[in-house]
Amino acid sequence: MRNRYLDLLRFLAIVRVVVYHVTGLASLTLVFPAMSVMFALAGSLMATSLARSGSAAVLRRLRRLLPSLWVLAAVVVPAMLLSGLPLTPRVLLWLFPVSDPPANDWGALALSPIWYLRDYLWFVFASPIALWFFRRAPLPTLLAPYVLLVVIESGLWPTAPGPYREFGLYFGAWMLGFAHQAGMLRRLANRVLVPVALALAAAGGAWILTHPGPRGFDLNDNHLGNALWSAAFILVVLGRGPSGAAWVDRFAPFGRAVTVLNRRALTIYLWHMPFVVVLTPLFDGVGWSHEDPRGLAIRVVLVFALVGLVTLAVGWVEDLAARRRPELLPGGRRPATSAPPATAAARPDADRVPAQRTTPETVTAEVTAGRR
Repeated sequence: MRNRYLDLLRFLAIVRVVVYHVTGLASLTLVFPAMSVMFALAGSLMATSLARSGSAAVLRRLRRLLPSLWVLAAVVVPAMLLSGLPLTPRVLLWLFPVSDPPANDWGALALSPIWYLRDYLWFVFASPIALWFFRRAPLPTLLAPYVLLVVIESGLWPTAPGPYREFGLYFGAWMLGFAHQAGMLRRLANRVLVPVALALAAAGGAWILTHPGPRGFDLNDNHLGNALWSAAFILVVLGRGPSGAAWVDRFAPFGRAVTVLNRRALTIYLWHMPFVVVLTPLFDGVGWSHEDPRGLAIRVVLVFALVGLVTLAVGWVEDLAARRRPELLPGGRRPATSAPPATAAARPDADRVPAQRTTPETVTAEVTAGRR
């Protein structure tokens, strides 16, 4: 069975990312560090898949991740080529983005969320060996990405490439997902978890206050502050969160919304930023300002509406990638199937339909571009 609490966290992360990109409110990154939460959830699911399937889980994860990107690329890459993007071999990175794929001026912003897929791919590739080390030396393996980030941010390695910073930040969250899957976070006593979380939050908050970025206290401009603050947040929401959240489905429309956003997380993530970029000048032109609460609300509603339409159009690709029956709107009740009537020559149990084994579903995520 799916863990509805984890589904709820992913739902909140997706909504937060879209709202952040539409509104630009830096406070949202502090209230809910969505990208780190998304990577932690993905790390937990990846550890589960590796435990169940071994290295085959890597190919399975790639199969679920890439088709939605290819659908987006089929639309935007020809548009960029027609508007000035040079046709070079690097364009093939849109098929397998182990590095940032090329983009022209408008595409660079509209398609900026691709960094998430780049990092996600590398984390998937690193997971089998990282899990091997984690099972033998959990704490050193968990701390290694954060140590790397401290070395870079403290100036000891000033020439470190940008992706190394993101590896230190987000692979640390991924490793916390490993710890969650292993049950380590839940087993931590309050006398350990609470002081550690408070210390991490205090250190992260102090670093953020003393090292503001170009957008003030936006976590996306501060890797070390983001890592410390997010680690504290993950320790609390995964280490002390409920084991489930059955109440999510008590109000059917809300439960359906949680299901839809989880089943279509990647589609929503990939397509929302192009709509933000296209609509922003139109919003400004009609006076729906960022400073006007009504204008912000209209912006958010319109972006979600357009993302909803494109999700209806192409979101079913995620079902095919996961080898599920394609659905326009996931989460509906499936019609009951009746067993064929027994015949006189049939055995007494011939009309029984054998129980079908189901496979737990996982959904890739995460979100903020502009960044997160």
